[in-house]
Amino acid sequence: MIYEKAFTYKPEEYEAEKASNSYLMSLVAVIAGLPLPLINLFTTFFFYVSNKKGTYFVRWHCIQALLTQSFLFMINCIGFGWALVILLGFVTINNLFITYVMTILIFNLAGFIMTIYSAVQTGKGKHVEWWFFGNLTNTICMP
Repeated sequence: MIYEKAFTYKPEEYEAEKASNSYLMSLVAVIAGLPLPLINLFTTFFFYVSNKKGTYFVRWHCIQALLTQSFLFMINCIGFGWALVILLGFVTINNLFITYVMTILIFNLAGFIMTIYSAVQTGKGKHVEWWFFGNLTNTICMP
C-alpha cells in the first residue's frame, strides 16, 4: 500500500521535517479531536495552506496527507451520521451498519499505521507514496 520512490534530489533536513510534520499534524488532530472527524481535516488543511509555497517535496507530502485525511473524513462522516440516525431511533442497527463500522475501523487503523510510517520515512528524507493517493497527488501537485 505504501512504496518509496526516489526524488530527483535529496531534500534538506528542514524539508524532511516539514514533510514529516504534515503527517504528524493529522495524528495530533486524531488524538485531540477523536470524536470530531472535521478537526483532523482542518488541521491538515491549515498545515497545507501554511506550506503551499514551500518546496515541492514539502508541498507534495502536505497534499498527500490532505487527500488521505479527506478520504477518512468522508467515510467517518457517513458512519457518524448513520450512528446518529440509529441513536435518534429512526432506524435500528443491522448487519450492514456493523460491517460499515468494522470497515471504518480497519481503514482508520491502516491510515494511522501508514501515517506513522510515512512521517518516519519522510523525516529521514525518503519520498513515500501511498497507493491511489500517491498517483492522485502526482496529478494535483505540479513541480
